[in-house]
Amino acid sequence: SERKEESMTGGGGSDVSSSLNRFFFFPETLCALHQLYYDPNIENKNLAQKWLMQAQVSPQAWQFCWALLSPEKVPEIQYFGASALHTKISRYWSDIPTDQYESLKSQLFSQIACFSSGSKMVLTRLCVALASLALNTMPEAWPGAVAEMVRVFQEDGGGVDGRARCLALLELLTVLPEEFQTSRLPQYRKGQVRGALGREWGSVCPLLQQLLRRTDSPGAVKARVLRCLSSWVLLDVPLSESEGLVHDCFSALPDPELFDTAVEAIVNAISQPDSQRYVNTLLKLVPQVLALQEQLREAVQNGDMETCHGICRIVVTLGENHSRTLLEQVDHWQSFLALVNMIMFCTGIPGHYPVNETTSSLTLTFWYTLQDEIMSFESDKQAVYLQVYRPVYFQLVDVLLHKAQFPSDQEYASWSSDEKEQFRIYRLDISDTLMYVYEMLGSELLSNLYDKLGRLLTNAEQPTSWQHTEALLYGFQSIAETIDVNYSDVIPGLIGLIPRININNVQLADTVMFTIGALAEWLADHPVMLSSVLPLVLQALGNPDLSVSSVSTLKKICRECKYDLPPYATNIVAVSQEVLIKQIHKTSQCMWLMQALGFLLSALPVEDILRNLHSLITPYIQQLEKLADETPNPSNKLAIIHILGLLSNLFTTLDISKQDDESPFDFNSPQPNPVVVVLQQVFALIQTVLSKWLNDSQVVEAVCAIFEKSVKTLLHDFAPMVSQLSEMLGQMYSTIPQASALDLTRQMVHIFASETDHFPPIKALFELVTSVTLSIFQQGRGACSIRLQPLLSKN
Repeated sequence: SERKEESMTGGGGSDVSSSLNRFFFFPETLCALHQLYYDPNIENKNLAQKWLMQAQVSPQAWQFCWALLSPEKVPEIQYFGASALHTKISRYWSDIPTDQYESLKSQLFSQIACFSSGSKMVLTRLCVALASLALNTMPEAWPGAVAEMVRVFQEDGGGVDGRARCLALLELLTVLPEEFQTSRLPQYRKGQVRGALGREWGSVCPLLQQLLRRTDSPGAVKARVLRCLSSWVLLDVPLSESEGLVHDCFSALPDPELFDTAVEAIVNAISQPDSQRYVNTLLKLVPQVLALQEQLREAVQNGDMETCHGICRIVVTLGENHSRTLLEQVDHWQSFLALVNMIMFCTGIPGHYPVNETTSSLTLTFWYTLQDEIMSFESDKQAVYLQVYRPVYFQLVDVLLHKAQFPSDQEYASWSSDEKEQFRIYRLDISDTLMYVYEMLGSELLSNLYDKLGRLLTNAEQPTSWQHTEALLYGFQSIAETIDVNYSDVIPGLIGLIPRININNVQLADTVMFTIGALAEWLADHPVMLSSVLPLVLQALGNPDLSVSSVSTLKKICRECKYDLPPYATNIVAVSQEVLIKQIHKTSQCMWLMQALGFLLSALPVEDILRNLHSLITPYIQQLEKLADETPNPSNKLAIIHILGLLSNLFTTLDISKQDDESPFDFNSPQPNPVVVVLQQVFALIQTVLSKWLNDSQVVEAVCAIFEKSVKTLLHDFAPMVSQLSEMLGQMYSTIPQASALDLTRQMVHIFASETDHFPPIKALFELVTSVTLSIFQQGRGACSIRLQPLLSKN
């Protein structure tokens, strides 16, 4: 026991072998630390770090950690010694005999006093070590731990000046709750220690108040007090008990050196879950928050983004965490309304996000929260609150649409790609907020937007910016994308206004396209309006800058309105074919366009489908024939995969089996399925492609995708292809087993194994696949097991 105590508290340790002393004290440890901090070779650094981590948890660490803290060592060496102490105390507490607690505690107090005027990083690690010791001993072995810490550092001692002792004490009190939050204490101990720390607040609070209120306290001391308060309130200190200190924090906000730490302390204090119980304290805080408006306006005028951000955090935290509590205080409704209007000011703070300001995004969640609280009241209460807050939310819509506006073309061109991406995400957040606000404001919101857009587009005397028009359309788009607007009486007027827009900007054109796409379901119920918007979409298809918006919009229209599109089919196919041949769009948009054409053709008579298919895919078949004759190389591989992808995406949506009451055509007459007809025609060509590319998994996957998507779409209408496809799959899999072939086999078995007419080829395919796969298992390659399992269960 004496030997262990000596080693833990820096005693002689004479019984330890000299070889161990040499190994752990000076040569190896110091050499490893020197390598870690100063050696430019990264391998040496990694080896040193690994060795030091092992040394840190070794039993002998009790010996070298004290030696490394000696005054003549550099701070990096001392820091490792302090970290080793913390590791031993926090992770190996059970190794320490109880009769050594006091000596270990005294030694730590002594070291903290020594380093109070030394290296800050070493002091912090020593404070964390003592905090860990306190957490492991309170309340039984060390009752009143915090009170003793305060007493020890308030006593004169060691020639250390009072300011340094004060800062060291504050550092210790700050890290104590932080160490508790990350400690590895058992759950039952956590509860005990949390309770003990809560009782210790009575020793901490008066000290913090005294230091914060003294006029002669240095700024560094006040900043440390605020950090300490931030740390302690996270232990759920009752808001009523920290009320005085929180008020002091507001007094510290005008001091630029204390501003950030004061904001953090206030935010932490009022965001604690338990704080909503202290209604009177919250009501006292509202006037203090409102008093910050002048400081906020000055910060806005001076372009002080940091101050704007900090004050906004305070006001939003109070509103977001306590909106229901404050709403329920009906005698104070005006002060809460003033708080809401202050948050509105933060939402509409001047400048473009994220270049000129970064504050407005903090407020968006508040508007969700407030709306949820209002709508959760009983109907009679809700009606009263709606009378007050519906006008506020209409104002919010105006503010949000203003914030969503693009800057001038010149300014936007100067933004970095990262700033543009942040602005795009910010607009999405605004879109989500507008969608949510619709739940409260209803159809009146759409009428409001329509009236503004109408005045904007019909007032020839007053010129307007494209940004204003785009923002109003963006509002419509945000709502129509997720809300059913089929019963809105303003949509016909909106459709009528769209052709009047002078589209001279890519961002405006994009929003026009997305707005039309968002109204696709409405257009399906009002097909007479298609002629107003379809020409705009087809014209936009030829602009590569509008690739995503125009193609996705056409796809939505073709999906929702396909039975009303036959009069426009020839034109749609011709324009689409032209942009595909000119290769205007990227690969993913080409695939979307083929899906759109699949939806469109599905609504035509079979003979028209076949005629359009012949026109559409013949150029690609001819190109594929040419590529199939070439020697495989990376260039023609990409071209083959692209063509196969176009075909598979076309067949994904081309489905004549889905009848519709509105369809003018009879699909019940016995006619060949167009997809099957085309697949039978190109089957030999696909086999030729496979013969040269069978060892390339990407090409094989692209081939299988054509058939897999066709099978999923056509289901039993795929029957004429079952025999020849089963044979081809068997040949593919027996030559070079590939996962995509196995997936397609699973799909075939799932659909056709139970049909008598198709059982023989499916059975033969299943037996072959099983045999090949079992041979793979015997070779130790079991990657196919997951895919084979459904086949076995189906059989």
